[in-house]
Amino acid sequence: MDARSPGAPGAAEGQRESHDRRLPELHFRLARPEDAARLQAIRRAAFAPVFASFRAILGDEIYELAQRRGDEAQEGLLTSLMAADSRWELHVAQSGDEIVGFVALQLDPETHVGEIGLNAVDPAHAGKGIGTAMYEFAVACMKQAGMKVATVGTGGDPSHAPARRAYRKAGFDVEISSVWMCRKL
Repeated sequence: MDARSPGAPGAAEGQRESHDRRLPELHFRLARPEDAARLQAIRRAAFAPVFASFRAILGDEIYELAQRRGDEAQEGLLTSLMAADSRWELHVAQSGDEIVGFVALQLDPETHVGEIGLNAVDPAHAGKGIGTAMYEFAVACMKQAGMKVATVGTGGDPSHAPARRAYRKAGFDVEISSVWMCRKL
């Protein structure tokens, strides 16, 4: 798929012009194998506070038994998104030559439902509107592909509050809350 940004009229292909001085000019493209190390570094940095939050909420013992392996599996998940046989498209957001974020999306032509999957912004670039721009880009790709609904899942814990704000800012306005509960035995 051609990675076109939903940027302002007249924007160069794959570019996003910004009227917000905080948002750098972004270019979106499909991830390439040589991006893997940078994407993993962004993922590790972006999710470190999330995993720390999970540990704080669950406590060390429950975290180790019920959550740690899932958190550690995220590295393999990101790798799988880049595989040739993946049903996901993995796009990178670049500012100049620097990759500053990534977003995975899946398009289901049978149900006409698009899904945003694993995504992250480099914490060194957080708060500049990059996440919102990535979600707007993903939604534009979905619309172009004929999707009728866009979905995304995220955590309800405090560490996911910035993601929830960015999704809402990008127009995700219908929510079903979910609670994952644990009990030590």
